[in-house]
Amino acid sequence: MPGADLTPMFRQWQAVKRQYPDALLLFRMGDFYEMFDEDARIGARELELTLTSREAGQGRRIPMCGVPHHAVQRYIRQLVKKGYRAAICDQVEDPKQAKGLVKREITRVITPGTLLEDEFLDRTLGNFLTALASEGPTWGLASVDISTGDFVVTEIADDRPSPVVHLPDAAWEELGRIDPAEVLAPPDIAQALRARGLERHIAEADAATGFRTAAQRLADHFGVASLHGFGCEEMTAGLAAAASVLDYLAANRLESLPHLRLLRPYSLSDFMLLDAATKRNLELTETIRGGSQRGSVLALLDRTLTPMGGRMLRQWLLHPLLDVAAIGRRHEAVENLLRDQALTGVLRDRLKGVYDLERLISRAAAGTANARDLRVLSASAARVPDILSALACAQADLLRDLAVRQSDLTPLRELIDHAVVDDPPAITTEGGLIRPGFSPDLDTLREAAVSGKAWIAALEDQERLRTGIKSLKVGFNQVFGYYIEVTRPNLAMVPETYLRKQTMVNAERFVTPELKEKEAQVLGAEERIAELEHRLFTEVRAQAAEHTEAVLTTARALAELDVLLSYADVALENGYVRPEVHDGTSIDIVAGRHPVVETTLAGESFVPNDARLDCEHYQLLIITGPNMAGKSTYLRQVALIALLAQIGSFVPAERASIGLVDRIFTRVGAMDDLVTGQSTFMVEMTETALILHNATDRSLVVLDEIGRGTSTFDGLSIAWAVAEHLVNQVGAKTLFATHYHHLNELAEVLPRVRNYRITVKESGDDIVFLRRIVPGGTDRSYGIQVARLAGLPLNVIDRAKEVLAQLETEDLGKQVAPTAAAAARVSPPIQLQLFEPAEHPLARELKSLDIDSMTPVDALLRLRKLRDEIAGD
Repeated sequence: MPGADLTPMFRQWQAVKRQYPDALLLFRMGDFYEMFDEDARIGARELELTLTSREAGQGRRIPMCGVPHHAVQRYIRQLVKKGYRAAICDQVEDPKQAKGLVKREITRVITPGTLLEDEFLDRTLGNFLTALASEGPTWGLASVDISTGDFVVTEIADDRPSPVVHLPDAAWEELGRIDPAEVLAPPDIAQALRARGLERHIAEADAATGFRTAAQRLADHFGVASLHGFGCEEMTAGLAAAASVLDYLAANRLESLPHLRLLRPYSLSDFMLLDAATKRNLELTETIRGGSQRGSVLALLDRTLTPMGGRMLRQWLLHPLLDVAAIGRRHEAVENLLRDQALTGVLRDRLKGVYDLERLISRAAAGTANARDLRVLSASAARVPDILSALACAQADLLRDLAVRQSDLTPLRELIDHAVVDDPPAITTEGGLIRPGFSPDLDTLREAAVSGKAWIAALEDQERLRTGIKSLKVGFNQVFGYYIEVTRPNLAMVPETYLRKQTMVNAERFVTPELKEKEAQVLGAEERIAELEHRLFTEVRAQAAEHTEAVLTTARALAELDVLLSYADVALENGYVRPEVHDGTSIDIVAGRHPVVETTLAGESFVPNDARLDCEHYQLLIITGPNMAGKSTYLRQVALIALLAQIGSFVPAERASIGLVDRIFTRVGAMDDLVTGQSTFMVEMTETALILHNATDRSLVVLDEIGRGTSTFDGLSIAWAVAEHLVNQVGAKTLFATHYHHLNELAEVLPRVRNYRITVKESGDDIVFLRRIVPGGTDRSYGIQVARLAGLPLNVIDRAKEVLAQLETEDLGKQVAPTAAAAARVSPPIQLQLFEPAEHPLARELKSLDIDSMTPVDALLRLRKLRDEIAGD
């Protein structure tokens, strides 16, 4: 849109829009934020606004829509949720004092990963901006949550470098675990992310800078000579990613973020790795169906009392520890809280009054906190001494360490209490914020305003008495200021000193020189009061921000305490026990239970089961039994008990001994992946391949059916080969639920394989699921009985029984007649003559089989395949 023929206002809008062409520009005009041109079309569509137009110069009209300034946050939230960036252009000078066009500037660019405001954020979720960068075979991930000041970085080696840009599996899994609101990446990496189906908002950035430039950029931000003190000075790609985060924040008008004072490096080797499939299949943070948090493991464990505790619980759940000593410290703390219920009660009671310290101080540091935020910050700081005194009585080392890590926030509390009134308004520009006695200048102005108002308040009675006009009134409005109003019948009694100001239908309004003087005193004082209060408040807020490091340290210690208290509460209510976590490889669970399922059963008791897995005798358990009998529940409960143990929680069992697990892999169910065009079977095989390539002898593998997405013999062959590979090559502890009963024969030919089954009780055509895991395999699946329970029509059930009987007698081709349409497609039969093998290739192959040299299982499988091929011919 050429600018030469535009009005001055539209030329100003166009100049600002050029700075942020990819953002929707909200342009402040009086009481509205307006959008123009293509931004208006998008805004009207996405926000359901009326699209109008405005004269832009020389008869041209430009599309336009707008929202009231007092409601702009609500509309911005909608835009950000839909993945848009919003650039806020404010009036930066008073229109009354502007000479010509009001000066306007971009004051904030809001993107999904740069949110600070409470109304935009979920209190229990982090809001991460994650940047990616690569340096040769090394990938860097840097993540920042500017709402809490959390800034972390890691590096991942690409084990399979390729000339084509691709994200290593470990980096992809870490992205899934972080679950960022926005991803920042160079164009080639961004394209690779989109190709892999990343659903988060992706912002493209300039290519990563060199190691030295990135390191210097970070050192300058933190005000240090080197990054040695942060422990990440040897990183390359990680520092490039972290530097790109700072550059992106600066480009979005977030240059000054004093609460980002620490870059914390971490290694994936410190935590149990959880891929996306495992996170989904174990329903850690949301359920598979519906994607709701309700019914997830997180919802079960979350008894936290603070938002920062809720966020830390989620982080711990997705980052199980691999350090036996650190896990033991958490278990010891939970045990201390369970044994000392008096201490637990005191801590919970005092923690209830603590608000979101991380986000409150972060807003103060960013200059967006209001006076109410500071009051809440002070109230939370006041709780800290009581919490510290209670923790002094704790026996567990971790609880005492949490007390040591908290800072004295008394100076911060005293600053706020001395400066800010108890119940301040939300708006910081209209006065009423600062406590009397804080500023002598402010007190003087207030006295002048009060005395002026008192004089005006007394004026009405004084003038009625002096003039004899009993209906005389003294009033005020925003347009004309203070006035004396006299009705028309009394105008003859008006003194000569009154000056006419406004004519009404039934009255006249007047002023006096004294009234004008007092009006100037009052209004001038109130305007100066509002300006001075705002300036004083911003100074107090800046002083509060100087306590950022102390507040964040305390907040994180309180968040850990909150999670431990939550663990203890859940353990007490549900009868959990302290697990033993050791450096060995065995898993031994007595009377284990599924933590979520046992809480959702109505009128039915959960049946506990034991589990024994090790690398010597019980490495792979083949678990058979009918659908709905509880195989999947059993598999998941073993995995969840191991995971809960390693996040420091107690576990649902009578006793549990868990050898440290480096990864939990799950292959449970499957569905088409429409984004990447993969079928159900391809998804199943891809997930299986991930397991076989990455599992170790310290991993726990949970397989709920393998090979069900293809033909019976292909599927059985794949399942058999996968089981062999896990036993002979990988050595991972594995639970393998299957309907392929033939896999029971693995226990006869492979070491460390054991058969287990889910018990059922049969009564005619009915079955009762006993939910008990016992040694031994089963030779039937009870599929027809389960189908009957599911409500299939009885004629279908009866016909299925007939077909099953014929299959079991191996006479299907003779007795199950094809339909007329199917019969028309059948080729003329070939007569099979075993004594003349040359007449049929299948007979030749049958005769050539060397049965004696084959294992019983291989021979059985081959004969059955030949039988099916013969029946087909």
